[in-house]
This record gives sequence, structure tokens and C-alpha cells, in this order.
Amino acid sequence: MSLFENIKNKKENLSVVGLGYVGLPLAVEFSKKVNVIGFDINQGKVELYKAGIDVTNEVGSEGLKASTVQFTYNEADLKKAKFHIVAVPTPINDDKTPDLRPVIGASEVVGRNLREGAIVVYESTVYPGVTEEICVPILEKLSGLKCGIDFKVGYSPERINPGDKVHTVSKITKIVSGMDEESLEEIAGVYALVVEAGVYRAESIKVAEAAKVIENAQRDINIAFMNELSIIFNKLGIDTKAVLNAAGTKWNFLNFTPGLVGGHCIGVDPYYLTYKAEQIGYHPQVILAGRRINDSMGKYIAENTVKQLIKADKQIKGAKVLIMGFTFKENVPDTRNTRVIDIVEELKEYGLKVHVSDPVADKKEAYHEYGLTIQDLEEIGPVDAIVLAVAHQAFDKIDLKALRTKYTDGKPVLIDVKGMCDLKELKTSDYLYWRL
Repeated sequence: MSLFENIKNKKENLSVVGLGYVGLPLAVEFSKKVNVIGFDINQGKVELYKAGIDVTNEVGSEGLKASTVQFTYNEADLKKAKFHIVAVPTPINDDKTPDLRPVIGASEVVGRNLREGAIVVYESTVYPGVTEEICVPILEKLSGLKCGIDFKVGYSPERINPGDKVHTVSKITKIVSGMDEESLEEIAGVYALVVEAGVYRAESIKVAEAAKVIENAQRDINIAFMNELSIIFNKLGIDTKAVLNAAGTKWNFLNFTPGLVGGHCIGVDPYYLTYKAEQIGYHPQVILAGRRINDSMGKYIAENTVKQLIKADKQIKGAKVLIMGFTFKENVPDTRNTRVIDIVEELKEYGLKVHVSDPVADKKEAYHEYGLTIQDLEEIGPVDAIVLAVAHQAFDKIDLKALRTKYTDGKPVLIDVKGMCDLKELKTSDYLYWRL
């Protein structure tokens, strides 16, 4: 009987290694069909999951409590599984090179607990070649087994969109790949148990790795184009959102908007591709140009905040600014790799006093990552400017009259990064308003 059949019939266990925004929903979804061991090295996180507390908000605490996942931080428990899915993050270093330490560490953990006949599937975003050239040798060394004979590997790129309750694990087409036809069919069969949208069989592991890394590079370039247009239209005195609304009436116009590009995918994945390209002697131009534009937007927003304060006749040094929203995207608590921090740091360089409020953000994580204290809105006194940085649902119905009470005397400056406010309403107010 095949490994797929044994997994399906609950004669063998499946493991998910890494229980963050990708791994946790995947583990919970699989647990509806098969026996799942959920492993993470973070003991505190595992204990919270055991208590039914979802720190990611991707599954929800009720869904977590109802799941049958065996959560553990004891790597020896992985010996009970024969189908391993590695879903750890793959960040970048300060010099924008890939930081493969999490995926290497996960490979070591799996390798130490690998059984003969097992399949290991990687979901972490990597450049083409990482699975076979970096991960496989680690698995072989730590297990003493031979890839292709004693165990097999595959790659199935994650497509989780944090905070998205529509495009969930089961609703997104899953790319799968294997080192040979046999492993490909086993892997496809296992994922098909939970992915209602169906699986797409890639021609090879490297094709699947490359497909993942270009998905977000494409989005990055398109957003960079929108950001560049925003800079141009601001100089021309034209409202960018109005231009995009007009252009969007054409059937094939792509629906992208300007903004900050952070998080673990769009702002990171392109560097994995450019790193590999430069290794083989090609210097990417379009991809890196897009990255430069997007990485500069925090500084650009801060500069325009200062310009508006000058227009309001405010003393710049010591001026108080409230930034509303700090997470890397709307409606998620994750602050890691948020580019709102670029606005904060740039404003501080101008000598401004910056306060940050976010009803969604993980405050402990923000302090750990940036040394930043996120305050409740009620704790913050009168300010000279407000920056609406993240389009949380909690900010959807901003009451401009109520917001006006948060300001000091004089002209109130409002910076709207995501274009959340009604332009018509603002034109009849005394706000000095600027948006990207």
C-alpha cells in the first residue's frame, strides 16, 4: 500500500514543521482528514496552541480547539510521522541576501527523526535549487539515509495570504512537485485530500520553486510601478487614486495600488531570485529597480508629512505625530518586516516625537522586534499630524470630526497612506490632507 493510502487511512501520520501563518492553517486543515503532528521549536507558542489560543488569527481559537492536531515542541515526536511538510519562514539578512537558517534548522530537525520510506515536502519560499542542493544533503547526513532510495522529497510552495478569509488553504490551487513520478503522485494525492481547488503538478522541483518566487516578484514590480506613478502625479498635483479609478474602467487594466510593501513575501521573495541570478552571472535590473522604489516609500511618506507640517506653520522639531496602524498589512497582528517602521524612523530623524497606535498589532512582538511601544489611542495626547498607515477594518469608518479632537491647535495634518478617507468630505474641512 502506498504512503498516500496509509496517510489517508490514518495508518501513518503527517507532520507540519513550523506553525506560523502558513503551517498552522495547513496543520488544522489536514487534521480534518488525517492524523497530524504539528511541531514548532517555540515552546511558548505550542503551549498556547494546546490551550486553544490562536496567536496568528488565521484559524481562530474556536477552530483551533476543535482540531485534532497533536501539537509538540519535542522533535522526537516527528519519528511518528512519515510525511513531513516544512513550512518555516525564509527571511533575508540585512544585506538583502537569503537567510536560509530556518529552513536549514528545520531540515536538521527532520533529518534527525527521518524514517525509511518517508517523504519530505518543503513549502518555504526559496530560490530554485535549495531543496535538492541544500536541504537534501542535510537530510541525508542527519538521517544516514539516501535520498531517492530510502526517502524522497518534493516542493509545494505556500500560497497563504495572511488575514484573507476567502482565499484559504483549501480554496487556493496548490502547486506540487516531486523528485520523480512516484513521489509526485504521492504528494499530489496527499494535498488533494484537503485542497478543494485542486493541485497543479509542476514538471520539477526547480520549476515549482521558481514559480513561487516569481509570483511575489511580479506583484512587487506592479506595486513599484504604482508607487512611481504616485510620486509623479503628486508632483503634477493630480490625485493618484482618481487616476487609477479612471484607468481601471479598461477591461485589462491591472488592479494595483501604491503603498508600503512589507511582510514575509512580496518584500522578501524578489531578493531570493536576484541572489540566485547574480550567482550565475546575471544582474537583474527590473526586479531590483522595483525593490529600490518600494523600499524608499516609507522615507517618501515621512518627507511629505514634514512638508505638510511646514505648510501648517508647525515647528518641526518636537512636533508630535500619531501613526495609526503598524502591522505589515491590514487586519493581521504580525509586525515583522513592516515598512511602517521606515516612516517612524525617518520622522524621528527630523526630530519629531512619534506615537504609534494599532488595535490589531501584537504589542509584545513589536517591542521585541523594534523596541517600539504601541499605545492605546486613548493614552495619546494632542498631536500635530496623524498618519493613517494601515487599512485595518477598525479604521474603515474614520470619523473626521472625532479625529479632529486628537489635534493640537492650528491646522490639522492628515496623511492617508492607503487612501481611506473621502476626498469630498475633506475638501469641506480644515484638514491639510495628503495621500499616496
